Amino acid sequence: MTTLRTIERTSCVRVWRCGKFALAALIVLTISPVFAEDSNEQLFVRRIQPLLNEKCWACHGNNVDDINGNLNLKSIEMLIKGGDSGMPAVVRGNPDQSPLYLVTLREHEEWSAMPPKEADKLNAEQIKWIRDWIIGGAAWPNAERIKVITAANADKWAATDGAIVKTSGGLSDEWTNRRYKSEGLWAYQPVSRPAIPGSPEAANGPHPIDYLISIKMPDGLQPAQSVDAGTFIRRAAFDLTGLPPRPEDVVTFETAFADDAESAITALIEQLLASPHYGERMAQHWLDVTRYADSSGFANDYERGNAWRYRDYVIRAFNNDKPYDQFIKEQIAGDEIDSNNPEMLIATGFLRMGPWELTGMEVARIARQRFLDDVTNSVGETFLAHSLQCARCHDNKFDPVPTKDYYSIQAVFATTQLAERPAPFLPEENTAGFDERIYLQKTREEHSNTLRALDNVLLENARQWLQENNIDPTPWNTAVAAVQGDHNNSARKTNNKRQESTVVFLAARKQLQSQKVPETEIPPKNIGFTPNEFGRERVARKGLERLNWVFDRYQPIALSVYAGLTPSLKSVNSPMRMPATPLSTGELDRSCILVGGDPFAEGPEVSPGTLSVIDTDRRQPISEGIEGRRRAFSDWIASKNNPLTTRTIVNRVWMWHFGSGLAGNPNNFGSTGKQPTHPELLDWLAAELVSNNWSIKALHRSIMTSKAYRRSTRHFDPELLQQKDPMASSYAVFQPRRLSAEELRDAMLAASGELNPTVGGIPNRPEINPEVASQPRQVMGSFASAWVPNTTPQQRHRRSIYALKLRGLGDPAMEVFNSPSPDFSCERRETSNVTPQVFAMFNSEASHSRALALAARASRETTTDEAAISRCFKLVYSREARPEELSICLTHWRKIESKFGDSVPVMSQPPLEVLREAVEENTGEKFVLRETLHANADFVPDLQPGDVSAHVRALADICLALFNSNEFAYVY
Repeated sequence: MTTLRTIERTSCVRVWRCGKFALAALIVLTISPVFAEDSNEQLFVRRIQPLLNEKCWACHGNNVDDINGNLNLKSIEMLIKGGDSGMPAVVRGNPDQSPLYLVTLREHEEWSAMPPKEADKLNAEQIKWIRDWIIGGAAWPNAERIKVITAANADKWAATDGAIVKTSGGLSDEWTNRRYKSEGLWAYQPVSRPAIPGSPEAANGPHPIDYLISIKMPDGLQPAQSVDAGTFIRRAAFDLTGLPPRPEDVVTFETAFADDAESAITALIEQLLASPHYGERMAQHWLDVTRYADSSGFANDYERGNAWRYRDYVIRAFNNDKPYDQFIKEQIAGDEIDSNNPEMLIATGFLRMGPWELTGMEVARIARQRFLDDVTNSVGETFLAHSLQCARCHDNKFDPVPTKDYYSIQAVFATTQLAERPAPFLPEENTAGFDERIYLQKTREEHSNTLRALDNVLLENARQWLQENNIDPTPWNTAVAAVQGDHNNSARKTNNKRQESTVVFLAARKQLQSQKVPETEIPPKNIGFTPNEFGRERVARKGLERLNWVFDRYQPIALSVYAGLTPSLKSVNSPMRMPATPLSTGELDRSCILVGGDPFAEGPEVSPGTLSVIDTDRRQPISEGIEGRRRAFSDWIASKNNPLTTRTIVNRVWMWHFGSGLAGNPNNFGSTGKQPTHPELLDWLAAELVSNNWSIKALHRSIMTSKAYRRSTRHFDPELLQQKDPMASSYAVFQPRRLSAEELRDAMLAASGELNPTVGGIPNRPEINPEVASQPRQVMGSFASAWVPNTTPQQRHRRSIYALKLRGLGDPAMEVFNSPSPDFSCERRETSNVTPQVFAMFNSEASHSRALALAARASRETTTDEAAISRCFKLVYSREARPEELSICLTHWRKIESKFGDSVPVMSQPPLEVLREAVEENTGEKFVLRETLHANADFVPDLQPGDVSAHVRALADICLALFNSNEFAYVY
C-alpha cells in the first residue's frame, strides 16, 4: 500500500467558513503529493460521491450562483481550494486536520455541525467512509474513470449496496446512477402469486389467507380461538355497513350459526354486501382518501353545490361492485371515455376534490399550478400509494421517482380544465329535498332588498352632493332614468326578479364615464356611505355571489373537468362553465420541469408520461394532443401489470377490516413507508383481485371467510403474545377498534330508531354545537352564512356521510373523534382517547337526545321495565342484558325517577336571527349586521324531555350510560 510521504509542515489555526457557519480548523500549508489506489477510487465512487450528493451539494455545488461560503464541493480541486478563508477543506492523508471530516463529528463547540440539520447528520459508518477516503489520499477520478469503475463493480456492489434502477433519468448523473436497497423496492416488483398447498376449494384445503399468515406466525405462538356468533355479526355489520345489526338479525344469525357456522357466515356476508348501506360505508373510506368536501377551502371557502353527486357516484360504484379498474378510469378520465354519459362527468369530480381558489388578489398562474400540483400528487397517493410531490422540486431523495416523471405525469393534466358541466340527473340519483331552496330564495331576496335600499341611499346622497356642489343634475338624472328603464325592460322580458337588485347608482356612473363627463361632475363611488352601510353592502353583494354556487346543488350540473386549452382567468366569482369551443379558447400550457417547483422558473420541456420505474420497457407513450391524455394515463394506472395499483387497493381493503394495512402506510409504498409484514399475502390478494375481475366484494368474501378475521380479541396467554408479537403484526388475535366518528353518531341514531336510511341525495345539516353554528366565519371578504340545521328530524338524522362538509367549519362532535380534515388525504384514521370525548358523548345535547329517543322507543316497544332494559341492551350492544346488569339498571332507574318528581323541563327554541359584529375594511370602523335564519322559523325539534313521562326520562339516564360504554364504542 502506498504511504503518505510527509514533508516539513507549518501549521496555524484559521477560520474556515461554510455559509453562515464558521469552523476553527488546523490547516496544513504544505501537503505531500498523493497517488490514490484503485481501492480509494472505488470508495469514492461507491460511497463518497453519493454521500456528497445527498448531504452537501444542495448548498455547496449544485447552484454555482449560490454557493454557501463560496465552498464548492464538486471537485477535489475546489475542496483543496476551500471556501471564503481560502484554506483547504481536505488535507489528504490527515482527516484530523480536514474540516470536511471534522464537521461531521459534531463534537467541537467552535465548529458548526454539518449537515446543519440534526435529521441529516451522518451516521458512524458514513463518517468512517469519509475518514478512510481522506486517509487513502482522497482520490477523485474523472467522469470516464467513474464509469469504468462503476461497470466493473456493478454486480458486486449491487449485492450489498443495492441496485441501480432504470428510470427516465434524474436531474444529475449521480441521482440516475444511485443505488437502492432491494427491500425498499418491493412495491415496484411484479406481483407474484404465491403457491398455496392443496386446493382451497377442497374440504381439507387451507384458506390461502390463513396459510400465508401461519407461515409468518412466530414460533411457539398459537392464534386465539374464534369468536361467538354475536361478536362476529356485530364485527361484520360495522365493517361492511358502518351500522349495528338489528336485534332480529342477530337472533336469526345465531340460530343459523349453531346449525352450520360456515354456511351462516357465508350467508351473512352476502346479506351485508347486498345492503345499500355497504356502499355508504366503503365510500366513507374512499372519501377520506380523496378529501371529499362540499366547499373549496382557503379564504373563499364557497360551497361546491354539486359535489354531492361525486359522493353518491362513489356509493353507487361500491354498491354495484363496479370493477376497480373501471372505477379508476372513470375518476381520472370519465369525460374522455364518454362525455355524453352523466355518470362519467360526475366521476371526474375526483380531480376537483382538492382545495382551490382564484381571486383578484392572486396570480392566476400560481392558482393554476396549485391545481396541477394537487391533482398530480392526489392521483399518486390515491391509486399508486406514492406522494409524488416529493419530486416536485428535486429528484426524490429516497425512491426512484425523478423530477422528470413528476412533470411528465403533470403534463397529462396540462389540458385538464375545471368546469361545472351540464349532466342530467340519473334515474338512480336521489333528488328529493330540493324544496329547501325556499329558504335560500328568502336569503337571496333579503340580499337583493338590501342592495336596492342601499342603491336608493346612494341615489339620494348623489342628489345632495350635486346640489351642494352646484353641479347641473340633468346629465346624472338622465343616466339614472336610462339605467332604470333598461333594467325594468330586461326584468319584464326575462321575468327575472334578480334584475331588480342591480345597483343603479354604479351603472349610472359608468354611463357618464363612458360619455367622457369629467369625474369632478360625477357623484363619487359609495358617496356618503356609513360604516354600517359599507358592511351591509359587502355582505349582501358577496352573499348573492355565494348563492350562485349553492343553487347549483339543485341543478343537473356536475362538478367536473374537460380537456381543452387553459382559459384566461383573473378571478373566479361564480361557478365555472365549459366554453363552447374548448379546443380553441385559451392557451396550451407549456409542460416543462419547473426549477425548484417555481411556476415562473421553466426548465426543460417534458412530454406526458407515467412513472418510469414501473414497466419501463412496455409502457405505451401518451399522446401530446389536447384530448385523450388522461384516458391513456388511466389505462396505465388500471393495468393488471401495474403492481402499485393492485397492491395499493388490496392493502386499503385489508386495513378497512383489520385496522392497519399489511403495508403500514397505505399512501406511501416508498422506502420511507412501513414495509409489508406479509408480502406474500399482499401479493396473493393483489393477484386474487385481478383474477376476480377487479371485484372489491370478492375481496371482502376472501378476507371475511378466513379464520384470521374470525379470531377473538383475547388471547389465552397474553404474556406469551406480548413476548412473541410485541408489534401486534402476527394476526394471532383480532385487534379491537373504536368506532369512527360517523359510526358513533349513526349507531346511536340506529339504536334510537331515528336514523333515516335513505341513500344518496343533497347534503343534510344536522344540529351542531350552537356556538360553532353561529360563529362569524369569514368567506369571500364577507360573512359566511350561519349553520342552520334542516327543519325536520327526518332530514337532520340521515347518515353522517351525507352531512354538509365545509372545509372552514368542522363539526366539533366529529373532529373530537378523529374525523379527518378534508384538506389532506387521510390514509388511515387516528384513534385517540382524550378527555373532550367525554364531554361530547356524555354531556352533549345530541347524546341526551339520542338517549331520550332510545328510552322512548324501548318503552313503546315493550310492556315491562325489565323488557325495556333488555330491549335497550339488544339495540345498543346486540345482546341480552345479563341478570346482574338488569338488576343494577332497574335499581338506578327507580332512583333517578324519584329525583325527577313532577318537574317538567322547558323546551328550547332555536334563534331566528344572529347578530354579526365586525370591522368594516373600507373605513376601519365597527359595523353591526343581523342575519335572519329563515329555516329556523319552521324548525321541528327532536323529542323533548317535556314530551315524555318522568319514567321514560329516568330510563334515558340508563341509555346515556350505555352509549358511553366501551362495549358500544368499540368493535371486538
